[in-house]
Amino acid sequence: MRDDKLLTRIAGLLRQAENTDNEHEAETFMQAAQRLATAASIDLAVARAHDPAARRKTTPITRQVAIGETGKRGLRTYVQLFVAIARANDVTVDVAGNNTFVLAYGYEADIDTCEALYTSLLIQMVAASDGYLRSGDYRGETSARVVRKGTGWRSRRVVERKPLAPITARLNFQSAFAERIGVRLTEARDAAREEAVARDDSRELPAGSTSTALALRDKELEVSSFYKTESTARGTWRPTSASSGYSEGARQAGDRAGRRAKIGADREFGAARGALEG
Repeated sequence: MRDDKLLTRIAGLLRQAENTDNEHEAETFMQAAQRLATAASIDLAVARAHDPAARRKTTPITRQVAIGETGKRGLRTYVQLFVAIARANDVTVDVAGNNTFVLAYGYEADIDTCEALYTSLLIQMVAASDGYLRSGDYRGETSARVVRKGTGWRSRRVVERKPLAPITARLNFQSAFAERIGVRLTEARDAAREEAVARDDSRELPAGSTSTALALRDKELEVSSFYKTESTARGTWRPTSASSGYSEGARQAGDRAGRRAKIGADREFGAARGALEG
């Protein structure tokens, strides 16, 4: 069941994160927002475990989320960002072959949280990569990729290095940004779950009640079962492409930007998203 009041509270915390220039304050507000979302998700799971009517009423859903237009370069990093957010919020994702959309499987409130976080973080990710390219810091660096030289039995795999192109710098930057965001959100989620389980351990639960840990496990199994029933996906989606090349410098810059990101959801869904330019 969608909880607009919860989304409003989360958005308020995230706006506070965006409106402060203090990196530590921004981190505190961001983690508070993720932990609030996790706490609400836990409450829902426990409520469903105790109330058969709630279990019947609140079930997993599938939602299609648009990522970008066909042919736009770099959509893979956009998808990577959404997937990182989804993993921290109990949502499973299938990815379209051309990366233009994803299918999210999970509870409605969890998917709402994912979209709110993604909307803000995508804008920040593109803006941060724009700034990185404008700075010119990528110039003078190289990218590396594994290629096969020769033909037949004489062929061999070698590492090819070349000057770092802007599009390769951008893709590496944004990939590392997405990875760092995933780590931050997962840490906040895990802290909220540990607190909830610890509260159970500190008090004697009423006879016949379900523990938080068990309710969360039941929720995980229900989403997993729903996904197996509904998904028609084939193969495994990978966040990076071997053909794009690897740049340690660009990835380090993207990781730093991901650490500093101020997570906010005060922008409307469907706001214009930055284009990837070569």
